[in-house]
Amino acid sequence: MDFGPIMPSVPYIVKGIGVTIQIVAVSIALGFVLGIILSLFKISRIGILQWFGDAYTSVFRGTPLILQLFIIYYGLPQLIDYQISSFLAAVLAFGFNSGAYVSEIIRAGIEAVDKGQREAAMALGVPYGQMMKDIILPQAMKNILPALMNEFITLTKESALVSVIGVTDIMRRSYIVGGDHYSFLPPMLIAGVIYYIMVMGLTLLGKKFERRMKRSD
Repeated sequence: MDFGPIMPSVPYIVKGIGVTIQIVAVSIALGFVLGIILSLFKISRIGILQWFGDAYTSVFRGTPLILQLFIIYYGLPQLIDYQISSFLAAVLAFGFNSGAYVSEIIRAGIEAVDKGQREAAMALGVPYGQMMKDIILPQAMKNILPALMNEFITLTKESALVSVIGVTDIMRRSYIVGGDHYSFLPPMLIAGVIYYIMVMGLTLLGKKFERRMKRSD
């Protein structure tokens, strides 16, 4: 538990925050967009779209995230004959996985909106796309914001898995420092503190958005 030799390497570990934030931000954006599309598939009256949305969610929720990461990073290049970067593999794996969970959250939020509003919009001749964009989805987002924030927080913590494919994020850098000094516990504890601060920051941000949503009601 001697932190003295590790302290000069703390800035090196801290630099991993930028890598982690980039992966999480792009993955969240991809997962959110994919989640909206899949949720619309699931509530669609077109059978093939419903089947695809349910099948996608079943596969990505039913298999380990690290397996999905390995398949994209190690397996996909064998199919396309092109070695994708570890950063892209991480973004695709986390984005595709998050999309499955987000789609279920959004679907539940859409179905929780009073059906009378949808019927009223249809009676007024509002196009389906405009109805979802301007009437249904905004109300659904207010109801599902806490669940979405929990998903984003989970994604932030799970991003540490990218260290296994060589991405120099917070976890990977702390492991490298531990190997250099033959002492792994101090740098791992430092990494834990960094992740904790990031998660608490996201939690406070989520609560701020919730309060703003309540004031706008």
